[in-house]
Amino acid sequence: MSEARSRLLTTASRLFYSEGLHSVGVDRIISEASVTRATFYRHFPSKEDLLVSYLRLADEAIRAQVETARAAAPDAAGAVRAVAESIAGGIRSDGFRGCAFLNAAAEYPDPAHPVHQAVLAHREWFLSTVTDLLARTGETAAEPAARHFVMLRDGAMAAGCLTDPEPICETFLRGVEGILRYRATLA
Repeated sequence: MSEARSRLLTTASRLFYSEGLHSVGVDRIISEASVTRATFYRHFPSKEDLLVSYLRLADEAIRAQVETARAAAPDAAGAVRAVAESIAGGIRSDGFRGCAFLNAAAEYPDPAHPVHQAVLAHREWFLSTVTDLLARTGETAAEPAARHFVMLRDGAMAAGCLTDPEPICETFLRGVEGILRYRATLA
């Protein structure tokens, strides 16, 4: 990736996440990234292309975060816990403004829009990944349990930027433990 493209994506990612997708214009991104308009349009034919690239970059970061958590875990249940802990860590981080994907979906509700499609692709991957993790624990109803996990995560991400994140994270992690314990009681 060229230095200019990298600067544009870094700048756009910071601004989009902190201020919103619609509220940040191309001129501001160009100015803060210290590139020319021609450079911007050489890398991104439209703001929509930049938005989708921003979401792809966020998706790649989350995939890496999940893989790191999985790799460090001693077993399948530990991997589920590690993924949940990494989510809680994000919620506790400075500047947390919720889930970039939920925020994007709220600003681009049309399911046919490329931004919304990028959101759906990420969420499909995440649900599939959590389903796989839960199946490895021996969960026989892994997909419903994964949907439960994702709903807990969505709620924690939405609430975590509205109030003190500590009780939000505690509740989220307790909910994930409940999913794991429920499976254990059925075995």
